[in-house]
Amino acid sequence: MIGYVLGLFQTGYIYGKLHHIDIREYGSGNAGTTNTLRTLGWKAGLITFLGDLGKAILAMVIAWLLFHEQYPQEVKLLEMYGGLGAVLGHNFPFYMKFKGGKGIACTAGFILAFYPPMAPVCLLIFILAVAITKYVSLGSILVAISFYIQLVIYGQLGYLQVKSSLLLEVYIVGAVFSILAIWRHRANMKRLLSGTENKFSVSKSGSLNKK
Repeated sequence: MIGYVLGLFQTGYIYGKLHHIDIREYGSGNAGTTNTLRTLGWKAGLITFLGDLGKAILAMVIAWLLFHEQYPQEVKLLEMYGGLGAVLGHNFPFYMKFKGGKGIACTAGFILAFYPPMAPVCLLIFILAVAITKYVSLGSILVAISFYIQLVIYGQLGYLQVKSSLLLEVYIVGAVFSILAIWRHRANMKRLLSGTENKFSVSKSGSLNKK
């Protein structure tokens, strides 16, 4: 619940409203980082990314502050639930008729806060995928997959600071992150397969186009 409430802070939507537009009426109709970047430019995209990244981290920090003394063995798992709540709040905000973003920036924040060594591989995969193909959606999907593979590897190696009896639950919650990210990109996957997916581009000032 803590994570969901924080996830309701829709950075891209709020930034758009401050500039007198509803970001959901432009581009892909999504309220996340990529559409904000494409529609309003680099500054808006960066602010949106940092805001969405930060709310997942904040949810996890609050979980740690609340529970690390009482549940030291379980606090990492509770942090995961906080991060997952932020993704759910971002993707499905009730006050926007459950039409939010796709949760990739929030998931990135979760990865950074949960186990930072996973972040460089995810970032490298994303950069390479987008640089080679120009498809942000493909990079996002590959990040979701690589995150889960790393989660299991590091978990089995004992690096996650989670007791063994909780590892299965950690893997299940981690799978929810990945599955949710991929499922939110299902329309993009159809366009990727048909060759009609939009390639990465950034809007110039004054070039807004409604969907």
